[in-house]
Amino acid sequence: MQVLKKHFKQHLTLISISLVLSTNFAMAATDLTAQENYLKARVKSLEQNSNHENHIVPIEKSLDFHGVFYGFLPCKDCNGIKSTLSLKQKNNYLLVTQPAKESSKEIYEKGKYSWNEETRTVVLTPRDESKPRQYQIKDEGTLVLMNSDGTPMPEKQSDSYTLRRSDTVKAREVHIH
Repeated sequence: MQVLKKHFKQHLTLISISLVLSTNFAMAATDLTAQENYLKARVKSLEQNSNHENHIVPIEKSLDFHGVFYGFLPCKDCNGIKSTLSLKQKNNYLLVTQPAKESSKEIYEKGKYSWNEETRTVVLTPRDESKPRQYQIKDEGTLVLMNSDGTPMPEKQSDSYTLRRSDTVKAREVHIH
């Protein structure tokens, strides 16, 4: 009887182990199938949603058009005017000018700017309600001051009225604020 009981325990142990192993294998196979199905569904969903045109919010390009521009502009009463134009985010600007003559002070002008892609111009509108200034966008790093009536400078004079963005100029005069 003792021997029979021992054989029964061994068989019961083997049967239990085989049941556990087969259950784990079945569960592992089921888990793998579920994971594969999930991944296939996710890929399909991503492929269907790859056209983002319907939910893209248009970004105003002027928000990306900012930086610091430097130049030395002509002047009738002095040797020139050091100019620093800072186009900031949220369409704010700061224009700092200083005539090149003895003991001249810096002049600060703050306001809003707008950027027109069609006409390739930047319009500065001062806070103090003085006359707006317009700059022609020559390229990504160059602005050319326009006449007070909004017409471009003559080609031979445009280099004299040019402001260049700081990252495109190697040497420049810097205003200390």
